Amino acid sequence: MTIHRLLARACARSSSVTPRIRRALATNTTPRPSFPTTPTCPAPTCTCAPTPELPQGFEIDHEAPLSGAISNYAEHVLVCTGKDDWPSRIEEDNGGDNLAADLRELVGPRGKFNDPFHNISVLNSSFPSSPPPKQRPELQTSSVYILPQFKYVPYLPRVSFDHAEALVRGYLQPEKLHAMHDGLSPIHRDRLLRKPAYQNYLWGVRDVREVVVLICGHGGRDRRCGIFGPLLRDEFEKTLPRRGVNVLKGPVEAENEEGFAVPGSVEASRGEEYAARVGLISHIGGHKFAGNVIVYLPPGLRTQDGQAHPLAGHGIWYGRVEPRHVEGVVGETILRGKVIEELFRGGIKQNGEILRL
Repeated sequence: MTIHRLLARACARSSSVTPRIRRALATNTTPRPSFPTTPTCPAPTCTCAPTPELPQGFEIDHEAPLSGAISNYAEHVLVCTGKDDWPSRIEEDNGGDNLAADLRELVGPRGKFNDPFHNISVLNSSFPSSPPPKQRPELQTSSVYILPQFKYVPYLPRVSFDHAEALVRGYLQPEKLHAMHDGLSPIHRDRLLRKPAYQNYLWGVRDVREVVVLICGHGGRDRRCGIFGPLLRDEFEKTLPRRGVNVLKGPVEAENEEGFAVPGSVEASRGEEYAARVGLISHIGGHKFAGNVIVYLPPGLRTQDGQAHPLAGHGIWYGRVEPRHVEGVVGETILRGKVIEELFRGGIKQNGEILRL
């Protein structure tokens, strides 16, 4: 029960409360969120995969509050690994030689660019990296998504920290510091601020214009997500095309035939009205709420009927998602711009504001 309702009950029993205050408390309810919602997920209209049975000791928690069960973060950095699973600690993948480890060394708790008021969450994803540029086919590179900035960085050479640091300094650090940093020295404050000049070190960066559906499938961390993740990915990839959304697979081609970086989305230039990518990601917290799904809806997205999408530029977190919910998530959230309250963990806007019911 909310504090407001407790106060309303207490005041209703008190003879000292005026009728006007009593009426105000009786009619005033919890403020509605600033974004459209629907209370429950619609029942599926077609056959979907059954909800899997989980091993003993790995049950889904249906009792704990789901709303608000989201970590505070400013950016998600998704490293494109091309793998469906990773060790429990992703920085230990490939013997520790991986981009996630490099980035966490820079922005993690002991990193020189760590900012406790601007949390950068580094995750692995199953998306494959773009092939290296035609001019340097021998170069080993990795790709990353930055969300909710909705940027895709195709080429991060794996030969030094220089490009990883350019990513941090050019895209990941805040443009304005939290007020708690006011007491820092000018040099320290300058180190924590974003420097757009570093963006020039990263070639081929483009805007993300497709919907990005992320599902925690980190079986190396928790068996629940290892079971739900691939099952939900298959369900989304089956359901999206039925609702008119083209599912994009394979690596992002970041060059045209002449070898130059393609500005903007290659897929959008082909005339796809609706396109999406679906991938598995590493641990985001809340395994007990599996399946955990994050839907990132790009700026400029429109609803199925052509109106401005109320959730464009947002990331929407859902928990306790089962295959029977996928059609509802696609229809209500992706196509109509409504948050499904019974599944909602929280959300994030492009400015870093966390959304709650």
